[in-house]
Amino acid sequence: MNTYDGSSSVRIAVLQARGEPGDVPRNLERIAQAAREAREEGAELLVTPEMFATGYNIGPRLDEVVTADLVDRLRELAVQADIALVVGTGLRRVDGIANAALAIDADGTVLARYDKTHLFGDLDRSLFVAGDALGPLVRWRGLRVGLLICYDVEFPENVRALALAGADLILVPTAQMEPYAFIAEHLIRVRAWESQVAIAYANRVGSEGDLRYVGRSSVVGADGVVLAAAGADRDELLLATIDPAVIDRSRAANPYLRDRRPDLAHDLIPQTAPRQPEPVISRERPPA
Repeated sequence: MNTYDGSSSVRIAVLQARGEPGDVPRNLERIAQAAREAREEGAELLVTPEMFATGYNIGPRLDEVVTADLVDRLRELAVQADIALVVGTGLRRVDGIANAALAIDADGTVLARYDKTHLFGDLDRSLFVAGDALGPLVRWRGLRVGLLICYDVEFPENVRALALAGADLILVPTAQMEPYAFIAEHLIRVRAWESQVAIAYANRVGSEGDLRYVGRSSVVGADGVVLAAAGADRDELLLATIDPAVIDRSRAANPYLRDRRPDLAHDLIPQTAPRQPEPVISRERPPA
């Protein structure tokens, strides 16, 4: 396995799209199409929106569509397109169904699973059980990559915890709806800037039940620069290059992580920090 030499950039893709509520075969075909297009454009990773494989606001139908073969079907898509995938999907746990992000490498290896830790409103709480830990981080193509889902990224301590654990890039499947467009428009840049991490934010468009999605997916660098951005109401495939050297320069110029004083806040807000991410899982670029 090759070691990272500190110079390689990684091209990633973000899918902004309408999903078909509860129609897993059609959603998987949409992922496959986007994966092929992204690979043709030189991307090594594709991120989909939240709960894209299964549908999100589908009520009791969720129990029917979260089947035992779903992970294997997603692994097959990654292998066929020769691209890593981070897919938003429902996945089963012993205690129920999680709103999950599944990271799969291009050879079909499952790199990580993250279950949404911060459930949003009655919809999330009626359908899902919450995850209880951030992470793990995955070392992939020379980057340390973390996962969050939608509402999770709106809490600054979640992004900061991943950054302090070493994350360079955070991938965020989301299903951001009206009237919260300002989060997609403004907050993602702030999160990237204040914790000096790159963020890829993959949202839905269209509607699902009574939800109207706001689009505006983006990839933002650690320096707060928007590397790619989508509109509000149409399917788009965003492409962006994540350059570790840019991340390093941004951290040197804006040393928030170095200069922070957590000791000043400790007595005011004891024991409020989220559990730290699990150790890094290494998955470097295979030999040519």
